[in-house]
Amino acid sequence: MSVQVSRRAVVTGLLLFAVAPAGAAAPMLPPGVRGLWCEGTVVARGTHAVVVGHHTPRRSLDEMARRADEAGRRVSVVLGAPVRPLVVVPASAAEAASLAGVGRVDGLAAVADGTRVIVVPEFFALLSPVGKDVVLTHELTHVAAGTDGVPVWLYEGFADYVGYRDSGLPVKTAAAELAAEVRDGRLPTELPGPAAFAADGRDPVRLARAYQEAWLACRFLADRFGEGTLVRLYRAARARGADQALAALGLSTATLTARWRDYVRDQLS
Repeated sequence: MSVQVSRRAVVTGLLLFAVAPAGAAAPMLPPGVRGLWCEGTVVARGTHAVVVGHHTPRRSLDEMARRADEAGRRVSVVLGAPVRPLVVVPASAAEAASLAGVGRVDGLAAVADGTRVIVVPEFFALLSPVGKDVVLTHELTHVAAGTDGVPVWLYEGFADYVGYRDSGLPVKTAAAELAAEVRDGRLPTELPGPAAFAADGRDPVRLARAYQEAWLACRFLADRFGEGTLVRLYRAARARGADQALAALGLSTATLTARWRDYVRDQLS
């Protein structure tokens, strides 16, 4: 999620930047956050995070930088490697979609785009403080861990696993939409595929359930085999494919699905 700059000021412990006059030297920024807009660019730096906004109030960017630092710490704890977040705060959802190169971002509070996280301001603003931390941690997990070669249920579920890990939210609260289905006697029949994650605004409840289903699949793996094994499985899936990674644990997609369905029922009944 995405950003350009200069003129330095120290405000509430963060280095803040605004657009510099023509010809002024700009401070060094990572490639993923350079030259996004011709005007209206403001940048905040946290301890490790760089946050760039388009016509965004500085106070909002201060808060975002603090949240990004904390989200980066959470991802680093799980992955065992340092994380330096790059976060872009565009002026609108339409601008966010344009930066991410997608048609729509309906119902999404943020998206991962290569080395950066792009916030969707209208939806991000609706989240609770805990929700904002979960979303930033989720998207930074995508950036840090990568998604190439991994089935969607695994990369979305893994990102939610990291996102919810330190949130303090009860399982039935975090998976409220799926819990309602389970209470009505309906269990998911298969791990969610790409169609379930379509952010087209047509079925936001189904979209929420898809994330919850994927999260509980990864949470099951961590509960059953340990968090370190889940991380190793994820890396093995990227390197060799999910089937081989699961086989190393004595699982197939079919056996995982059966055990996951039992786990969903046990957690949400």
